[in-house]
Amino acid sequence: MGQIILVMFMLLMALLTLYPFWHVLMYSLSDPRRVLGGGILLIPRGFSLTSYQLLLDSKGVFDAYKNSLIRLVAGTSINIFMTTLFAYPLSVKRFIGRNSITLLVFFTMLFQGGMIPSYLLVKSLGMLDTLWALIIPGAISAWNFFIMKNYFQTISPEIEESASIDGASPLRTLFTIILPLSKPVIAAIALFYAVYHWNAYFDAVLYIQSQDTQVLQVFLRSMMNTSSLQQLGGADSFMTSIHAVTEESVKMATVVISVLPMLIVYPFIQKYYVKGIMIGSVKG
Repeated sequence: MGQIILVMFMLLMALLTLYPFWHVLMYSLSDPRRVLGGGILLIPRGFSLTSYQLLLDSKGVFDAYKNSLIRLVAGTSINIFMTTLFAYPLSVKRFIGRNSITLLVFFTMLFQGGMIPSYLLVKSLGMLDTLWALIIPGAISAWNFFIMKNYFQTISPEIEESASIDGASPLRTLFTIILPLSKPVIAAIALFYAVYHWNAYFDAVLYIQSQDTQVLQVFLRSMMNTSSLQQLGGADSFMTSIHAVTEESVKMATVVISVLPMLIVYPFIQKYYVKGIMIGSVKG
């Protein structure tokens, strides 16, 4: 009986979690005139792709989506590469001064440089209005560094010693032995970095001024704060009595498009996610 109650409770929680996104999806696919009254949406009310047509006809959406994808791929790749090269040496016990360096990394989790110094640094490096301003300053996350470092420490030192005896250099040991054994934590941290890059908008608001370099989340935020049709360039054929409903439909369609990459990527790395976090977080 207790097992049945637990299963029912988990199903209820799953439905409560999934329904908001399902509602957004059904709203975006519905006829704007038929969702005027609101209410619960389980299926589309009069199938319509008008909202998606508006989005696909807008150059601003494509530019923002492209910039976000570039940031996602380039940023996550650089994050994983830099975090790995930083965490591995500090996980080796024979590395002199590793505890002091680790303490300095922990200090950055407690006290940050601040917004104004960060902005001045990015400006002095000539990265304003470029996607590098969204990638380089956060190349290494202290939290993800500790997770990866702790995971590396769970790998038996005898493996590295055997590789060293066979003549393998530290870099070769890292890339041919350690990293293949670290797929769970790499996948988990890659997901953390990817979600951060895809959802982040404040740094883009701070560092990006040009519309050509705008990322999708800033574009979506602008749509939520202004007329969505005006943001897309407008269309006289849509300036009717259902204008407000059409705006909501376009906003819903934009939300659907914005979450697609995460929905596509997550199932492929889900099996590594929990394992990587649990192992990387237990041993200090």
